[in-house]
Amino acid sequence: MIVRPGDPRYTALAGRGCNTRFAATPDEIWLVGSAVQVEQAVNRAIAHDRRITVRSGGHGFESLVDDPQFRLLVDVSEMNGVTFDPRMNAFAVEAGARLGDVYRALHEGWGVTLPGGICPEVGVGGHVSGGGYGPLSRRYGLIVDHLYAVEVVVAGRGRSARTVIATREPDDPHRDLWWAHTGGGGGAFGIVTKFWFRTPGATGGPSSLLPAPPSRMRDTVVSWPWPGLTEAGFTRLVTNHNAWHAAHSDPGSPYSALHSSLNLYSSNAGWVQLEIRMDATLADTDRLHDDYIAAVSEGVGAEPMVDVAEGAWLDITLEPTVVHPGYTRQKTTGGHMREVFTEDQIAAMYRSLTDPDHLNIGLVYLAAYGGAINTVEPSATAIPQRDSIMKLWYTSVWADAAHDDAEVEWLRTLRGNVHAATGGFPVPNGQQDGGYINYADVDLRDPRQNRTGVPWYEVIWKGNHPRLQRVKNTYDPRNVFRHALSLDPR
Repeated sequence: MIVRPGDPRYTALAGRGCNTRFAATPDEIWLVGSAVQVEQAVNRAIAHDRRITVRSGGHGFESLVDDPQFRLLVDVSEMNGVTFDPRMNAFAVEAGARLGDVYRALHEGWGVTLPGGICPEVGVGGHVSGGGYGPLSRRYGLIVDHLYAVEVVVAGRGRSARTVIATREPDDPHRDLWWAHTGGGGGAFGIVTKFWFRTPGATGGPSSLLPAPPSRMRDTVVSWPWPGLTEAGFTRLVTNHNAWHAAHSDPGSPYSALHSSLNLYSSNAGWVQLEIRMDATLADTDRLHDDYIAAVSEGVGAEPMVDVAEGAWLDITLEPTVVHPGYTRQKTTGGHMREVFTEDQIAAMYRSLTDPDHLNIGLVYLAAYGGAINTVEPSATAIPQRDSIMKLWYTSVWADAAHDDAEVEWLRTLRGNVHAATGGFPVPNGQQDGGYINYADVDLRDPRQNRTGVPWYEVIWKGNHPRLQRVKNTYDPRNVFRHALSLDPR
């Protein structure tokens, strides 16, 4: 189905992006149902010299999809099937499926799951291609560590687009194309229409080919009120949290069954919160859970409020993402940490989060990482960060377009001050470990913002960049699939 301006469906389809700072205004929206239809869309874009882009769930943070330069938008949201493919001996997941739908189908059908993201509304297309992580990743690795194959519509050097199935098999001539979609990012090499998942080394029937989730989960929120937090208390809280993760992120740690995020909201939001999800069926769940909260809380001064809930794994996993109604404009950046933040870096966070002139909702998000993620070689997947202890995300959200400039500058100031010693970004070094394509920040390509002296692509992909560059040269030499953070063919 092709939808054009004037069609009553156009506004809703064009406006599915989560960040209303950016607007898609394509001449055509192709709501596709097969790889063949995607080929037709790509051929039409090439024939008419139209910029083409693809949307899965619509959760991109920057203008990589929602930009007027794109005149043909391929929407894969109707391609959302989750099935078992006996021929591949793997689970087939179409690129438009949402994570929540995938979790439900895999669990209810076969008792298995994937260690993907915590937001059930997110589409798998970009999430997987960027190397997604989530609450089970410390236990089972990244979602791409279970990726067996990928179906991609590529442009190549010929006259017409074609569909390629690339697997992780060592003798597959398209193996590098599979590898590029284990962290190289979506919409940069072609259009993914399907993924297949099977854990490496797994054998037997479908129910033994992917990890089984715990039957029950504990879901805890620990909240510290900002009015009770001094700067010393804030510093102690962040220091405690970071030090704990530095000490408990090794593979095989008894805490591999625990995922948490420290959500450092700006002071006008009222709270700083620690969110915890962990396997509730372990013999020592209570001790591990309580010891973790005690370690993070020690010496903070403000008394936290602890809200503990337990439930079936699927019920907890499908809880909708908490949003701030109306706050649909945002600026975001992110990265990885190998070691703890310095006191100067924590002080920079505190200054921005307590800035009296900042009127909207800012957040420094420190998510648990490591564990099984760090058992994989950096070159085995396109995402190279394999010895980090935390995932880092900065964001600000607001409602009024009149605040755009001020909010973007607030985020840039926060990021620039925390990473002042390395030119404003978390460049790979002994403490930091670079960026993350799924926490896209186009400032990386702006020399006025990126003063690191490190090429933007090395901040994200480090030593994996040359191989990604070869994939781009091979499968998209005409640069048909390009956005602000995609590689250019050379």
